Parts: sequence; C-alpha cells; structure tokens
Amino acid sequence: MRNISDVIEEYLKHIIQDNPHQVIEIKRSDLAEKFQCVPSQINYVIKTRFTVEKGYIVESKRGGGGYIRIRRIQHLDEADLIDEVLLLIQPQVSQSRALDIVERLLENKVITTRESELILSVIDRNTLAFPLPFRDEIRSRVMTAMLSKLKYK
Repeated sequence: MRNISDVIEEYLKHIIQDNPHQVIEIKRSDLAEKFQCVPSQINYVIKTRFTVEKGYIVESKRGGGGYIRIRRIQHLDEADLIDEVLLLIQPQVSQSRALDIVERLLENKVITTRESELILSVIDRNTLAFPLPFRDEIRSRVMTAMLSKLKYK
C-alpha cells in the first residue's frame, strides 16, 4: 500500500512531465486541500522527493500569494548531465545522495539497470567499510571514476 507522500510525489511528477517546459507552480495550501493533508506534508514531499540530486530545482515564495515552483532540470545531452553530477558529488557524497543520483541517471537512461546495480554495489556503506568522512570521500572518488568512464564510452 502506498503512502500519501508517494501519491503526492507521483501526482506532481505527472504534472511536470505533461508540461512542455517541465515546470509547475503550485500553492502548498491548495495541494494540501486536494490531498486532505497538512501543508507540512507537502513540504516534506517537496524537500525529500524533489532535490537537485533527483534532477529538480525548487523555488518557493512564502506569504499570502506564496507559491512553490518545481522545475525539472533539462540537459543538452548525457555528458552535460554527468558533468553536473560530478559537481554534486565532489568532494564527498553520502550514500543517500549517491542513491538519488544513480536513480536520476537511470531515469534519464544515462546508465542501464545493470550499471546502476554495479555502481550501487561498490558505493554501499558495507562495501566501503571506512569511518566517516573518509567513506563519503572514497564514495565520491569511486563514482567520479565510474561516471567519467561512462561519459566517454
């Protein structure tokens, strides 16, 4: 059974996908009313499901006429996306951020399912059994090496 956060995320992604500019503007209160939830639930979904690592830019304006604008980041080509990701993971990257990035690369068909599984297996905290912050630095270096190789395949 899916939870309300999953439903809200799917709804927003569907609207963004249907928009030719890959951008939407919503009012937190209107969305909360539509899904019969509190506005903080909307904040949670946007903060955790629409991150730069996942390929979104979120802008918000608070106040009476406030809105939230969610824009899907669009890239000219795969190399452009990989370049952006390389900037995001330097000089270190947590496992959760790395997972979001790998999912984004898979979603954008920059990597295959098999490649994503290989990347995830080598960057897992159990594989990189080092103390923090060294583990996040090593994860960054491993991902950088793998993505750089994929960029020039």
